[in-house]
Amino acid sequence: MVAMAGDATKRRVEGRAWRFRLCLAILFLVCSLVLRVVVSRTGGLLFPAYRHVTRAVMGLLAAIAGVVPFALWDVAVLAGAVVTVVVLVRGFRGRGRVLPWLSWVALAGSVAVFLFVGWACNHYAPPLANELGLEVDQYSTDDLAQATAHYLRQAARLASEVPRDEDGALLRQDFGELASIAGASYASLEEDHDVLRGSQAPVKALLVWGEPLLYSGHTGMFFAPTGESGVPVNVAPAELPFTMCHEAAHRLGIASEQEANFAAFMACEASDDVRLAYSGFYNAFCYCLNALWRYDPELAQRVLQDVADEGLYEGVVLVLADRTDTSECYAAYEGTFKEVGRTVNDTYLKSFGEVEGVRSYGLVVDYLIAWSMRQS
Repeated sequence: MVAMAGDATKRRVEGRAWRFRLCLAILFLVCSLVLRVVVSRTGGLLFPAYRHVTRAVMGLLAAIAGVVPFALWDVAVLAGAVVTVVVLVRGFRGRGRVLPWLSWVALAGSVAVFLFVGWACNHYAPPLANELGLEVDQYSTDDLAQATAHYLRQAARLASEVPRDEDGALLRQDFGELASIAGASYASLEEDHDVLRGSQAPVKALLVWGEPLLYSGHTGMFFAPTGESGVPVNVAPAELPFTMCHEAAHRLGIASEQEANFAAFMACEASDDVRLAYSGFYNAFCYCLNALWRYDPELAQRVLQDVADEGLYEGVVLVLADRTDTSECYAAYEGTFKEVGRTVNDTYLKSFGEVEGVRSYGLVVDYLIAWSMRQS
């Protein structure tokens, strides 16, 4: 009798516990919705203070996750899925209790959603150009051509200094070394640009979800619930340092894709490491060339020839070869899943105010033109 009474009491306590966890999960989801509505309707009045707060939270989470050298979420998501399936199977067979476990899953998921939404609300921040003192305007095709030539010159001058094999192809560098350099790449910019101040934790390799991410058409991911900036190890060598800096920019509260791209360029340009510097100028050139080619292919061809004729022929050849190698690298990941990934990412960007959706990746060109005109 005593044992039965004790079991009944234990079940009541456990029942209250998992119901409490479910209530907390619902509360976090409601708070996520309210937070998004409030931030989206304040017209930027909460910034830059809001970005400072989320940046501090992301930095703390990154420091905690830094106790392990790999991306914590990358492994945890898979492990959690496996354990959940096991618990469900045991529950259906009458060998375990499902609701207590599901309440933990719901609570963990709702906290993750809250942290993600809290960070993602940085999409509603005023343009990064305002905080950088960069005047961005509408530009002519000639302005775009001049910017394309500027970034090609810089990339061509550095192309031969980057480690290459005997055939001239870029050599893959130690991922961990680049990840540490990229993670701290904004340190030299903090004094002049407070918006770029924040965590200097290394970027992490995505060992489990890296390949699926590439098949979905993405070369990196920032996971707000753990503050981790992650990149697949098989990102094309010419893009790897730039992509690392892009994901590190997200950790600073720069949510916009075009602005994270420009921040990554700034970090690469300011770096003393030639691998980062080349990757920054190479990607800036590629963004500008792609835009110019859409508007005026003949002018784009003339820009390539003119820069080559300035005594930079060998450098231009190496840069264009890197473009070819990069395309071939990603060609192996083409497929239906890529379109699914693009659709999901497009929906996410638009849901947080980036009306151009995935096209916003290319709008960094306006920032790059403005930056090149400042340098000239």
